Amino acid sequence: MANDEGDAVLAAVGPRLRAMRRQRGTTLSRLAETTGISVSTLSRLESGGRRPTLELLLPLAKAYQVSLDDLVGAPATGDPRVRPQPIVRHGVTFLPLTRRSGGLQAFKQILPPGTPYGHEELQTHEGYEWLYVLSGRLRLRLAEHDLLLTAGEAAEFDTHLPHLVSNPGPEPAEVLNLFGPQGERLHVRARPERS
Repeated sequence: MANDEGDAVLAAVGPRLRAMRRQRGTTLSRLAETTGISVSTLSRLESGGRRPTLELLLPLAKAYQVSLDDLVGAPATGDPRVRPQPIVRHGVTFLPLTRRSGGLQAFKQILPPGTPYGHEELQTHEGYEWLYVLSGRLRLRLAEHDLLLTAGEAAEFDTHLPHLVSNPGPEPAEVLNLFGPQGERLHVRARPERS
């Protein structure tokens, strides 16, 4: 990698780390507890005031459950395959299908029956979401709507609306999910029929 390209990758690490932390809804304090890296060092890494080193990036990659390449946004090595590393949160398995941490993201979710466990509160956050049920059933509570989606059905919504996705059972639900920052909506284009 040329020096200019390497410097550009390293300069982009701080903003990537901040975006990844915010996307996961964690604080610098919680991340410091998880990684053993001080809050001030984490803050300087995110702001670009501290140059990233392997000894700082390894615990961060482990905490975020991503590869070092994904953590730093390393240039592609020529292999186009996405090798998802499962992430499990509150009993739900997430399989990332995109490599980037920012912008539009795709992932597959596997929700065991009865998930989410322990909370039934509707949530809001930045972004726009599109869901497609591959198998099983999915309950989508969205503002005043309470919908049951089955295999082959899709929904899209602004995540500023209070929402909760759950699996009413009796089998696991598999869902394809596209998520993007506010304003990025899914655009489906169809070609006109040829006569």
